[in-house]
Amino acid sequence: MGTQERTLPRLVASTSLPVVYVAGPYRAGNRARVTLNIQSARAVGLLAIEKGWSALIPHANTGDLDLFAPTIPDEFWLEATLELMRRSDAVVLVPGHEASAGTRAEIAEACRLGIPVYYAVKELPLAAHFKLQQQRQQEAERGYRLEPT
Repeated sequence: MGTQERTLPRLVASTSLPVVYVAGPYRAGNRARVTLNIQSARAVGLLAIEKGWSALIPHANTGDLDLFAPTIPDEFWLEATLELMRRSDAVVLVPGHEASAGTRAEIAEACRLGIPVYYAVKELPLAAHFKLQQQRQQEAERGYRLEPT
């Protein structure tokens, strides 16, 4: 990893990492642009990881599989990645997301399910802060609150 080690933020009150789904355009007019879309999603995912999140980057998971399995319809990939998003704690968007019909569908589904959507990685809180906020919200819904330590 080179001479400088990166340190990740420490999570509060839990050893589980919250999962953030990285949403952005995949399809494009040519393979070079698809490759750029994959790289952009990976870059956003890495920034989320540096904030302590477990980043789910569907572009990296399924990228270029359409080349190896051209008979699998586009709708399958869209629904499969939408299912991954449904299982995430939050969504963060890649620059250029506005032009993607698939990303617009992911945003709509996240909003329907009450999954927080962050429109830029700079808006994404540290994972520890997110977990603490979620814990406090759950406590409030149950009608009690733990005192801070």
